[in-house]
Amino acid sequence: MPLYIIRDLPASADEGSGHLQSGGRRASAIRSRASCVQESPGARPFDQLRRACTSRGTLFEDPDFPAGDVALGPSYQRQRCQWKRPQEICCNPQFIVNGATRTDIKQGALGDCWLLAAIASLTLHPKLLARVVPNGQSFGAGYAGIFHFKFWQFGRWVDVFIDDSLPTQNNHLVFLHSVDRNEFWSALLEKAYAKLNGSYEALKGGSIAEAMEDFTGGVYEFYNLTKASPSLYRFMHKALQKDSMMGCSIDATNLADVEMRLSNGLVKGHAYSITGVNQVFFQEQAVRLVRLRNPWGEVEWNGPWSDDSWEWRVLEPEQRARLQQIRAEDGEFWMSFADFMRNFSKLEVCHLSPDTLSLEDDPRTWTVTAHEGRWLRGCTAGGCCIYPDTFWTNPQFWLRLEEEDDDPENGECSCTFLVALMQKHMRRQKRSLLTIGYTIYEVPRNMQQLSREFFLRQPLCVRNRSYINLREVSEHFQLPPGNYVIVPSTYEPHQEADFLMRVFCEKRNKSKEAEDKIGADFDGLVCAVDGIETEEDRRFKQVFSKLAGEDMEISPRELQNILNRVTAKHGELISDGFSLYACQSMVALMDTDCSGQLGIQEFKILWDKVKNWQVIFRRHDVDHSGTMSSYEMRTALNAAGYHLNNHLYQLITMRYADDTMTIKFNDYITCMVRLEAMFRIFHSLDKNKRGLISLRLPTWLRLTMYA
Repeated sequence: MPLYIIRDLPASADEGSGHLQSGGRRASAIRSRASCVQESPGARPFDQLRRACTSRGTLFEDPDFPAGDVALGPSYQRQRCQWKRPQEICCNPQFIVNGATRTDIKQGALGDCWLLAAIASLTLHPKLLARVVPNGQSFGAGYAGIFHFKFWQFGRWVDVFIDDSLPTQNNHLVFLHSVDRNEFWSALLEKAYAKLNGSYEALKGGSIAEAMEDFTGGVYEFYNLTKASPSLYRFMHKALQKDSMMGCSIDATNLADVEMRLSNGLVKGHAYSITGVNQVFFQEQAVRLVRLRNPWGEVEWNGPWSDDSWEWRVLEPEQRARLQQIRAEDGEFWMSFADFMRNFSKLEVCHLSPDTLSLEDDPRTWTVTAHEGRWLRGCTAGGCCIYPDTFWTNPQFWLRLEEEDDDPENGECSCTFLVALMQKHMRRQKRSLLTIGYTIYEVPRNMQQLSREFFLRQPLCVRNRSYINLREVSEHFQLPPGNYVIVPSTYEPHQEADFLMRVFCEKRNKSKEAEDKIGADFDGLVCAVDGIETEEDRRFKQVFSKLAGEDMEISPRELQNILNRVTAKHGELISDGFSLYACQSMVALMDTDCSGQLGIQEFKILWDKVKNWQVIFRRHDVDHSGTMSSYEMRTALNAAGYHLNNHLYQLITMRYADDTMTIKFNDYITCMVRLEAMFRIFHSLDKNKRGLISLRLPTWLRLTMYA
C-alpha cells in the first residue's frame, strides 16, 4: 500500500504526516489494467445476454474477463486456483440467503479490506445496495451463469457483466466469501469490481471512501482524528442518519506496521467500517459509543464495551437490546467514542449529498456542476502555486457565487459550497495516485484565462487543507458572493492524469472552464495590396530575384535551402533543419493562387512573419536554451497575437514538442506558419464575421489535403 503523502503549502510542507493503510493481509501498490465494462444503457444489456444463453442452453462465459491467471493478476497466479461455478462448490447455491447483511462479508486471501469495509457499510442501506446489486438475480429460474452489478465511475454509472466462475482452493473460495457456504452475492460483487479495475490483484490496497464513492456516486471527506472538531460525534451521528457511509483506520507509518495486531485487539494499517453510533446511560452518565466491524470477520477490540466486557453485564437489558449487542467472534464490536478517538487516526466519510456537512437540522438542497479535465505534461500540468512559472498553465474553472445562504453564520453574507477533485483511472492504469489539491482565488468579472502575472500578485482566497495522494480530495468553504477561479493541480509539475472536479453549492451558482476566446490579434490575415513601391520593396525584389531564379517563384526545395542557410548563421537557434515536407506545407499554406510555389508577394508576407516570429522566439526563450519549452511556447503564442484554449495548446504540444517537451526553432516556425494560414483562410471564408463558416465537402478536402 502506498504512503499517503500529505503536503501543505508553501514548499516547507511536512511530508511525514501520512499513513499506510493496507488493503488486507499483504500490502501492495500494484495496479492493474482496465477491462471492458458495459456502460448503461449499452449495446449488450444484461437481460439480452441472459436470454441468449438461456435459449441456447449454455452458461455465460465472459470473453472480457475470462477465468484464469490474467484475471487473478501476477501475484496470485502462483496459487494455482481452480475456477468453479457455485453449483460445483456446494449443493443448492443461493445468491442471497436471508437478506444481504454485513455478516456476509468475510475477507479471504486478497488484501482488499478497504473494499470489504465499504461493502459492509453498503448493506446497512437497502436502497443503495439494490442499485449496486440489482434485484432479480438468482440460481433458480432463468439462471444462465451471468450476473451484473452497477458502479459509479467518474460521473456515470456502468453496468458490469460477469460469469459466475470463482477462484477456489480445496473447493473453498479463495477471496471474499460469506459465512454461509452456499451464499455468493458478495463473492460475485468482488469479482465484478475486480473486472472493473482489471484484475483481483488491482484491488490490493486502497481507500475505503474510494469504494464507497463507486457504490453511491457520493462526496468524499477525509478527517485526521488527531485534529478533530469537538462536534465530530454529532457529525458522525447525523451522517449515519442521512445514509452516509464511514470507515476508519489506524496509521501505519511503515510496511512493518501494516496489519500489526495490537494488544487491545485492533489492527494497524487496516480498514474498518463504522456500522453504528449510539449513546447509553451508564452509571448515571451518558456514554457515547461507536460500533465497528473488522472485514476479516474476526479479531476484535478487547477493551471497555467489547463483546465480553463487564459493562454489558451491568447495563440494563433494554439498552442492550436497543444496541443489538451480540457476543460473537464476527468481527463486529462496540467501543466508547473516547477510546475510538484515542486509538484511530483517520476517518473517511462518503456523503450521498453534502447536506450532512452541516450540523444543523434544517434540510438543504444542493446544486452540482461537474467538469472533466486533464493535466498534460508540458501543457496543463503546472504543479501547485509554489511553482509560479508553470502554475498558471493549469486548467482554470470559473465559479460565480450568486445567492447567499439562508442562515449565514455570524450575520455575514456568505455562500456555502464544496469542491471535490478526483483523479481518474489510476487504478486500472496501474499507476500510483498523484498528490493533488486545488486553490481558489477571487477574480474580477468577465476575465479570460488568467496569466502568470495575476497569480504572482493575487493572494489565494482559500484552498483545500493539504495536497494528498488520495483518489479524491474535497472540502467545503464559505465565501461572500462574487467571482472566483478554482485551479486544480498536482503538487509537482509535469505530472499527467485525467480528473473530474465537482462543485456543490447550497444555492444557485455558475461554474465553467475558463478559456480564452479563440482568435488572433494581428494584421496579416489578408495578402498585401499593391501600392507605391518603396526603396525597401525594390531591394527585396533584387534579393528575391536572386533566390527565385528566372521563373521568379520560390519552390519548396528553394524555400528549404533559404531557411536552413539563414538558421545556420544563427547558431544559438537550435534546429533540426527545415524538412522538405515542412517547407511544402509552408508553401501550400501561403500559396493563395494554388501554383505550388510562392510569388514575391506571398514570399514577402512569409518572410516578414518569420523575422517577427524570430524576434518573439528570442524574447520568450527565457533560459536562452535556443529552444522553446512548452510553457515558453504558450507565452510566445500569446505574444504573437494568438488566443487559444487549453485543448488547442495540448494539440500543439503533442504535435510539435519532442519527448522532453522541447520545441526546436524549425518546429516553432512551422507551427506559427500553420496558425497564421489557418486563421487567414477562416477569416477569408467568414464573410459575415460571425465566427462560423459552412463548407462543402470538396472545398473542405481541398483546404485540408493541400495544407
